[in-house]
Amino acid sequence: MKQAYLVHGWDGSPTNCWFPWIIKELEKLGYKVKALKMPHPVTPTIKDWVATLEKEIKPSQETILIGHSIGCQTIMRYLEKPQRKVQAVFFVAGWFHLDSIDEESGESQEIARPWLEKNIDFKKIKENCKSFTALFSDDDSFVPLSDAKLFEKNLAAKTIIEHNKAHYDIQMTNPALLEEIKKL
Repeated sequence: MKQAYLVHGWDGSPTNCWFPWIIKELEKLGYKVKALKMPHPVTPTIKDWVATLEKEIKPSQETILIGHSIGCQTIMRYLEKPQRKVQAVFFVAGWFHLDSIDEESGESQEIARPWLEKNIDFKKIKENCKSFTALFSDDDSFVPLSDAKLFEKNLAAKTIIEHNKAHYDIQMTNPALLEEIKKL
């Protein structure tokens, strides 16, 4: 059975931005879709967010994972453990660095620090998934466009750079993402 799991971003929810739209589109394609409600979205922690994926996701060769922003980090950290093989992963505004975090409050910096500093084991991730696609916007105020090259280098991800999508957090649709999923 085709399954899709969505992981929202920092201070997000399963009902914001393009999530409701992509859920409907995926269901039309025959996916059973679950948009995860992550714990304490204003103060995300690696431990709690990865634990949520461990509890909710039933990985299989027909499972796709879709993350937005810090949800992408969560998916990568989830896939570091064995026995989590999935068909494909789609990252939307994923990051390894954050441009605007220095301008944010000290609390935001403290929340982001573990996500930015704790190493990610890309070799283990690639053992659980062979297909990665990452979407970026050329005007994202949080994610440096140079991170696209890091997704290519570290995960052999296909990268797509779009124009004027910001952090993909105000759009109500995401046609480029849907087109990539349809290519499966």
